[in-house]
Amino acid sequence: MSESIPLRRNLTDLGPVGRALSPSARPAWAVAVLASILIFTTVVDIVGNLLVIISVFRNRKLRNAGNVFVVSLAFADLVVAFYPYPLVLYALFHDGWSLGNTQCKVSGFLMGLSVIGSVFNITGIAVNRYCYICHSFSYGRLYSSRNTVLLVALIWMLTVLAILPNLFVGSLSYDPRVYSCTFTQTASSTYTVAVVVVHFLVPITVVTFCYLRIWALVIRVRHKVKSGERQRVRPSDLRNFLTMFVVFVLFAVCWAPLNLIGLVVASDPEVMAPRIPEWLFVMSYFLAYFNSCLNAIIYGLLNRNFRKEYKRIVTFVWMPRLFVTETSRAVTDGMRSKPSPGAINE
Repeated sequence: MSESIPLRRNLTDLGPVGRALSPSARPAWAVAVLASILIFTTVVDIVGNLLVIISVFRNRKLRNAGNVFVVSLAFADLVVAFYPYPLVLYALFHDGWSLGNTQCKVSGFLMGLSVIGSVFNITGIAVNRYCYICHSFSYGRLYSSRNTVLLVALIWMLTVLAILPNLFVGSLSYDPRVYSCTFTQTASSTYTVAVVVVHFLVPITVVTFCYLRIWALVIRVRHKVKSGERQRVRPSDLRNFLTMFVVFVLFAVCWAPLNLIGLVVASDPEVMAPRIPEWLFVMSYFLAYFNSCLNAIIYGLLNRNFRKEYKRIVTFVWMPRLFVTETSRAVTDGMRSKPSPGAINE
């Protein structure tokens, strides 16, 4: 019976904190705005990330060790678009959750899997770029085909391990403020701090270190401090680095507000949680959701190979026979020639 009971007001069962967090009825225009943002995010997420995956599969210049992590990141973004986001939309239109506790837990689990998978893959991309640009002589050995597949598998294994504790802490539940089954910041102060540190601050620190080292090398080369390093940073390498740096910056900007709120709430849930303005909490959540559709756009804007492949794929959608022929030819060409191990961005 409990499976069919709407969970719209389940925060009121959490005592004073839950009652303080229960939202008042929202005007229709606010619901329409939130729904529009989420629909746009979902559509662009699905179309854009499928374009990324198909582009890497079709284009020989894009099939390399660096872009294996890009495909993995695209898959992480797709996870939320195919399951959690549609359920959030359903809750938006029905003013509450009526899909049962099981789907709530599954939705929250997949949401966390996507988020943690994204940040871990962005970390993997940064380390890959650092090795390719700053340690180019050992890059081929470090990122062989076998090692790259193992590294991606390790990223997803760590992602699953990172999300599993939520099932035992009881931190996945429906939050009516954002119409989502998601991580509950008030469940445990200690666990909330651990989540922010392990899932956000540590990866961001690693990524920042990698990109600072790359920037330092680029600056040295540009000022001709070490003439021997000029050959190590080609214009295509620099453009690719800038693309992935923008991806990182946008991820940090989109997710930082929600993580900062989590740290503030964790300091004293009963006092601080009610003080967080509802509009700020909702905006931080939907800003974080919006990040899942941005990466494919960035690739298209900054990477000429991705942009050209996007155009080909969109054109081929109207001519399926040509699409199949070109894809088969691309796969055959890829088997005949071995691409450069680094990500190419001409």
